[in-house]
Amino acid sequence: MCGILACLSSSDDSPGMRARVLECSARLRHRGPDWSGVHVDNNNFLAHERLAIVDPASGHQPLFNETKEIVVTVNGEIYNHEALKKSLKEKHSFSTESDCEVIAHLYEERGEELVQDLDGIFAFVLLDTRDNSFIAARDPIGVCSMYIGWGRDGSVWFASEMKALKDECERFEIFPPGSIYSSKQGGIRRWYNPKWYDEHIPNTPYDPLVLRAAFEKSVTKRMMTDVPFGVLLSGGLDSSLVASVAKRHLSETHAGELWGPHLHSYCVGMEGSPDLKAAKEVADYIGTVHHELHFTVQEGIDAISDVIYHIETYDVTTIRASTPMFLMSRKIKALGVKMVLSGEGSDEVFGGYLYFHKAPNKEELHVETCHKLKALHQFDCLRANKATMAWGLEARVPFLDKEFLDVAMSIDPAEKMIKPKEGRIEKYIIRKAFDDPENPYLPKHILYRQKEQFSDGVGYSWIDGLKAHAENMVSDQMLANAPNMFPINTPKTKEAFFYRMTFEKHFPQLCARLTVPWGASVACSTAAAVKWDAAWANNIDPSGRAALGVHNASYEGKEGENEEKKVEMEEKKVEMEEKKVEKEEKKVEMEEKVEMEEKVVEGTENGDAKEEEPAAKKAKVEA
Repeated sequence: MCGILACLSSSDDSPGMRARVLECSARLRHRGPDWSGVHVDNNNFLAHERLAIVDPASGHQPLFNETKEIVVTVNGEIYNHEALKKSLKEKHSFSTESDCEVIAHLYEERGEELVQDLDGIFAFVLLDTRDNSFIAARDPIGVCSMYIGWGRDGSVWFASEMKALKDECERFEIFPPGSIYSSKQGGIRRWYNPKWYDEHIPNTPYDPLVLRAAFEKSVTKRMMTDVPFGVLLSGGLDSSLVASVAKRHLSETHAGELWGPHLHSYCVGMEGSPDLKAAKEVADYIGTVHHELHFTVQEGIDAISDVIYHIETYDVTTIRASTPMFLMSRKIKALGVKMVLSGEGSDEVFGGYLYFHKAPNKEELHVETCHKLKALHQFDCLRANKATMAWGLEARVPFLDKEFLDVAMSIDPAEKMIKPKEGRIEKYIIRKAFDDPENPYLPKHILYRQKEQFSDGVGYSWIDGLKAHAENMVSDQMLANAPNMFPINTPKTKEAFFYRMTFEKHFPQLCARLTVPWGASVACSTAAAVKWDAAWANNIDPSGRAALGVHNASYEGKEGENEEKKVEMEEKKVEMEEKKVEKEEKKVEMEEKVEMEEKVVEGTENGDAKEEEPAAKKAKVEA
């Protein structure tokens, strides 16, 4: 991946325009620290900040066709580029080995329909200098981030991140996934329209071997790289499956030939966190070279402002999860790695979040998974892309492969229903697909480990620490005034208020606020799914532990545990009071005893004096 910026149809022909475009592009250099490029034609500007992964020697951008009449700036990876080259009808001359150059040549033959042929993740802008027309397109789910903006001079802008647009555009917004902008047709239209997108209830029977084969193919194609890579391994089901499949097939790939059979895995967490323990066990089992990366609550809190600047959101759950990933990505990049495989997307596809335990029927479950997939570009894809690319590290997500989604989302959703009494926990069908006793992919208890959200798995004290910090930073009066300060998407908690304040320091524009989704959520649910359980209405929190009665360490259980501790402390307090009273009683008793003894002594002394008086008188008489 890289950073792209384009300014098209500008009417500003001043000498300073190029410099302004370059300055905006430089704000994306963290995404592509390896090289910068810009092409200018008739007040159309295409800029690129490159992270070199495929053909690092010669694949710098923007890229061209043979005549240089077609210019393209691309952020992404085209996994089927070799097949696409062979499919071209005319003879084309390629000047690089870049997987993205094929887009320029494909446009010559297919025009705007070229996007239908692409298998990969991408955000690109293409300029046809023959008629000054242009298109911009984004991958099906929105793994690659992209924004569109409109300049005050009538120009149209595109960028990988909105920080590059905020000073030049009167308005900007998220460029929708699976869509294409055409200057000829004058707007945005969807190009990606799979069967699941209209939320029709599928009925394809579940075949575990078909599902397994589709996922293995997805992982294998994502090992297309000319530079060292690794896998993010939290020890949860999703990342563990990605790591296991990658390790199993590494020797069959070009990357394996280049870099050998050793696969490196990376996990982040606080000391003693659930993820660190599980990840180490998985790494030992599948045989990766494992790296544990630790952080503290304070280190995470110190990074919050940088995280919000890079992730470009104030969504609570996204920031909670992005911070550990942001810190981990920096350390991974320092180890010389440019690309990692990651496990995002599985929970949306298979109904893996813990709130899906309460799905009332297969129809509502399927509709919810569709809604989650459609919104993924504003949540987990946003996190996975920007938290890693903040340090020039690319994350690839096999669960969101276009072909794999066709298979997984066509399965009868009755198979995805969670039925604990029947041993069918969340994501049962993907677990079952890889439950191979003869050639196991993972230890059994890892394969059937309960879902743990990333922000929880790195250590429960992480979220608790964030809440405590926000409590100190935001007063009750500030929160009470939130509706007046933030009338749009008003924060309901001090944590949300703290993130919102930080966000608006970086992005004060109204249109920036509108790029962030809002609505009630329990354990990452949509607002509609909150209604599945009446008890959730008073427990609105995106953490998995908010799934009362489902998570093994839910807030409900934690509250009960706290009550037990409270009772225990009260009992100790009473016991101490009783001992204090007993001590006081003994003290009084001792004082009374001493007083009595003093009186006895005093009485004795007085008696002796009285006895001596007659004797003295007698002595005087005798004298």
